Amino acid sequence: MPISLLGATEIRRLAADLDVVPTKKLGQNFVVDANTVRKIVQVAAVTPQDRVVEIGPGLGSLTLAVLEQGAEVVAVEIDSRLAERLPATAREHGVTDGALTVVCADALRITELPGEPDVLVANLPYNVSVPVLLHFLETFPALTRGVVMVQAEVGERLAAPPGSKVYGSPSAKAAWYGPWRLAGTVSRHVFWPVPNVDSVLVAFSRDARPRGTEEERRRTFAIVDAAFQQRRKMLRQALAAVLGGSSAAASAVLESAGVAPTARGEELSIDDFLRVARAMAASGAS
Repeated sequence: MPISLLGATEIRRLAADLDVVPTKKLGQNFVVDANTVRKIVQVAAVTPQDRVVEIGPGLGSLTLAVLEQGAEVVAVEIDSRLAERLPATAREHGVTDGALTVVCADALRITELPGEPDVLVANLPYNVSVPVLLHFLETFPALTRGVVMVQAEVGERLAAPPGSKVYGSPSAKAAWYGPWRLAGTVSRHVFWPVPNVDSVLVAFSRDARPRGTEEERRRTFAIVDAAFQQRRKMLRQALAAVLGGSSAAASAVLESAGVAPTARGEELSIDDFLRVARAMAASGAS
């Protein structure tokens, strides 16, 4: 029996049966278009050999599209009603036993997953999208690639290069793990209810080798946070508190890292920030 996907009518019926009223707080804009979920799966290049983790499966639109490709899926859902219903929906649509595992948990707090998923897919709400992505990349090193659907503002920031208008702390931190790119736009009308903002697909792939140690990552992220706390500030001022306690001390560390003290955080790549972190460790600044 081939796997079938959810349609708009069934999605509304499932929501009514579960007494689920889509809420802005949980980002519950359910995808009702089969072409859109298949596009996400295509961009993610899901194969039968993959083990996919899906964050926030909701009623299962994207889940079924991934399972349709023959991959195994671990779905992380915070809403217990949705988590309990998803396995039954999968069975009704032709999914074989063992292909889907549902974990009812907060994606921001989860630290273990069954198996070792290597691909991530998700439709993420604005307020938690960046923290959730960074948490999963930090916590699950087996994840090698993924595609997420997010609000356009979030997606553009994640994929932004240094020097661009929207480049910021999320851009730099995401780049620690590897390259990100915009992978397509998504019509508002594929969602129920229809949101009042545009959405995009963002794809990422993890670098084959870690950029640095875990200690270096934490130090680098602290420097990134300080650099962007007050945008448009020279680094010798913005980083004074974390690089020795004064503008002069910060300037010395920055110069030893090959970074101009008069530069601004918006100009630095994640590798520049890492050099600063290493220079900070070498100098003993704190």
